Amino acid sequence: MRDPVKTDTFKRWDLSEYFIYYASSNIVGAIIFGIMLANDRMSIDRQEKQLKYDHALVAFMAYFISDAIWAGVDSGVLAVNTITVLLTNLSNFVIMTGIIYTWLLYVLAVEQIPDRNKPALRLLLSLPFALSTLVLIITYMIDPHILIGEDMKNTRVFDGFLVTVPYIYLIAVIIYAVKAAVKEENKVEKKKHLYIGFFPLIVVMGGLAQMLIMPALPIFCFSATIFMIIFYIQSMDSQISTDPLTKLNNRAQLKRYTSQYSNLRMEGRQDYVVMMDINDFKKINDICGHAEGDKALVLISAALMDAVRIRNYPVFLGRYGGDEFIMITHVSREDELKELIEDIRKKVYGRCEKENKPYLISMGIGYDRFMGDKDSFLKCQQRADDNMYKNKQELKNSGSGTKFR
Repeated sequence: MRDPVKTDTFKRWDLSEYFIYYASSNIVGAIIFGIMLANDRMSIDRQEKQLKYDHALVAFMAYFISDAIWAGVDSGVLAVNTITVLLTNLSNFVIMTGIIYTWLLYVLAVEQIPDRNKPALRLLLSLPFALSTLVLIITYMIDPHILIGEDMKNTRVFDGFLVTVPYIYLIAVIIYAVKAAVKEENKVEKKKHLYIGFFPLIVVMGGLAQMLIMPALPIFCFSATIFMIIFYIQSMDSQISTDPLTKLNNRAQLKRYTSQYSNLRMEGRQDYVVMMDINDFKKINDICGHAEGDKALVLISAALMDAVRIRNYPVFLGRYGGDEFIMITHVSREDELKELIEDIRKKVYGRCEKENKPYLISMGIGYDRFMGDKDSFLKCQQRADDNMYKNKQELKNSGSGTKFR
């Protein structure tokens, strides 16, 4: 820690500039996070995971404010003594640990861990934070110079505390995310596990770089703000374009996709709109309950993604509404589309068997070719929809509807 009393007027002005720059960067970061928080609070989406995400935003804002005060002490703008140095560093430590802790709770909410809200688990998760804070306080009471040197700088012991405990939480998040990703078969969900698990590592690495390389620059503030904005944009985009239950594209995304003619007509390919519907879906809800009906929709979406993922031609896949799904495919020949449809039926049947469902789902599927300039998406979709209902009737007449066992 520098002693501004022993500097000349120019140097004192230089330290004041440093404080203004450092503190203003943190204040801007807090304002940005405040805007994100205010937007979330006005949202109608008040799911548990959204509330946990908001808690993480508050923790970040608290850290930025605390770090700005720390810069005031570090620059000599505020009083410099053992108590102020200890308190500002202790505040940063507590809030930094709080950031990682709130993110861990957010991960548990996203992953829907069954016992995540039990007091016993909460107590266990808070132990590293509580014990380390207690040890810091006791150490200071025994001998302040173990933590703060004669030059008013942190000792290596204090720096060790600042880094170690947040990394305990960080490692716990990463281990869980990797385990969940390894078990996950769905590639989209696998990426989600890894992203939310490794995201805080990038942020904490920014703090570590600031501590070891350029302590006079608010690198942590910059890295946290940049990556949280990226995460927030991706999260908002996902909410706007993705069906929350099936994780497929929703109607809004379908409208954006079909508004561009180039998405409907690809040179050198045959373009088809495919409509799909679960046969006797109402019976699944009536016999097995609406919760099982939702699981059936998730099963269908997983089977659709499995079937589409291995294709080497472009496919738009979405949930149209209720138990209806839609595809826009660009194949080289019609036989490729017929093979895809057959594969979808097999994968749906196979997942019902694999998950030991009390039903074997049958899908009504119809398609029609998009004819280009003289055609429109809505006309083509209507033709595909008509063909789908014809297929549903054919399956019903042949006794090939959804079966219960």
